[in-house]
Amino acid sequence: MNSPDKIDVRYVAHLARMHLGDDEVARLQPQLEQIVGYVRQLDELNVDGIEPTAHAIPVQNVFRSDDVRPCLDHDAVMRNAPQAREGQFIVPKIIE
Repeated sequence: MNSPDKIDVRYVAHLARMHLGDDEVARLQPQLEQIVGYVRQLDELNVDGIEPTAHAIPVQNVFRSDDVRPCLDHDAVMRNAPQAREGQFIVPKIIE
């Protein structure tokens, strides 16, 4: 059984559906342990009173509000249509 500090590269590769050779496992093992070591350094930070966030800066919706506004008169629009039938535009059929 692996210690909590040791990452099983072959198991992680299996979960990721990757097939690694022995040379790749030997190369990736120390790299993965180094990455996990950097992440574990975060445990040393005092985060008391810091609210969790999803973004580093405040993010707000960029869409306009969905307000009801007057629109064009349907009959006036249909009078400008080159071709119309039953209140709908007729457009050429496009088949590719």
